[in-house]
Amino acid sequence: MTFNAADTMSRRDFLSIAGLVTAAAWFGPSRLLAQHEGDEIVNLMRAGAATAAIDVETLRGNVSVLMGSGGNIAVLAGRDGKLLVDAGIPGSRPRITQALAAISPDPITRLINTHWHFDHTDGNEWVHAAGATILAHENTRKHLSTATRVEDWGYTFPPAPAGALPTDVFTTDRTLRLNGTTVVLNHYEPAHTDSDISVHFTDADIIHVGDTWWNGVYPFIDHSTGGSINGTIRAADNNLAKVSPTTVIIPGHGPVGNRAQLVEWRDMLVGIRDKVAALKKQGQTVDEVVAAKPTAAYDAKWGSLIVPNFFTRLVYVGV
Repeated sequence: MTFNAADTMSRRDFLSIAGLVTAAAWFGPSRLLAQHEGDEIVNLMRAGAATAAIDVETLRGNVSVLMGSGGNIAVLAGRDGKLLVDAGIPGSRPRITQALAAISPDPITRLINTHWHFDHTDGNEWVHAAGATILAHENTRKHLSTATRVEDWGYTFPPAPAGALPTDVFTTDRTLRLNGTTVVLNHYEPAHTDSDISVHFTDADIIHVGDTWWNGVYPFIDHSTGGSINGTIRAADNNLAKVSPTTVIIPGHGPVGNRAQLVEWRDMLVGIRDKVAALKKQGQTVDEVVAAKPTAAYDAKWGSLIVPNFFTRLVYVGV
């Protein structure tokens, strides 16, 4: 089941989701409305990246995270060159370059994409031009290679330039040894999309889980390329099985977190999924379920970015 853009996303929805361009400080709706009236969500986010600050958080084991340009970018520095996990949005390139130089003088030699979405892969072309080989799941290359529509954004992405395409792909898992560190990549069953992977820096006990976790907010679920609420919950359970209370978890969006926060987020998803599923089983339409406000108990904590009505519709599709 799909909805057209008018059904799924009001102007307020557009403005709220456009705040993804920065994990440190989301733009206010009035500012976005004044500057970008009439633009679609993708252009709002790309425009926002041009002025977004990039915050750097040093973790451990030569791993850092850059926050502010689309999805969170992990960086492993060392003698083999920098490994980046996700590439952000090109408008942030000057500040990303500055942040990378502050971490170490090592060149960029490798880029891993956690999935295909533009806020994680738009920077692929310039990162590749800087010297990086791009590694990703085969479905990431598939979606970037062709015109791919996201119905819930009302947007069709054209094929990416050749230089932005992953040249090294895998199907289920891959293990790398880089900068004295073991890096384990695992593909999820369809969750946020059908191309999601995790990147585990095992020696430092740090894992980047991409958009299978949005720390502190409701997630976007891309039904057009295989995502679902049940898959998102399944991925959360997968992540919880891999981590301990001391594991550092890098989400696709939001601050770096820990297992306890991921448990709370997973439980929220289950609670909302079960409420929406029960109402849908009673024969209620999507509009009736939205009107029933099944997310009400969670909105104050989780509803600041993906607005509750829109998230309810995303859940309804998948139950």
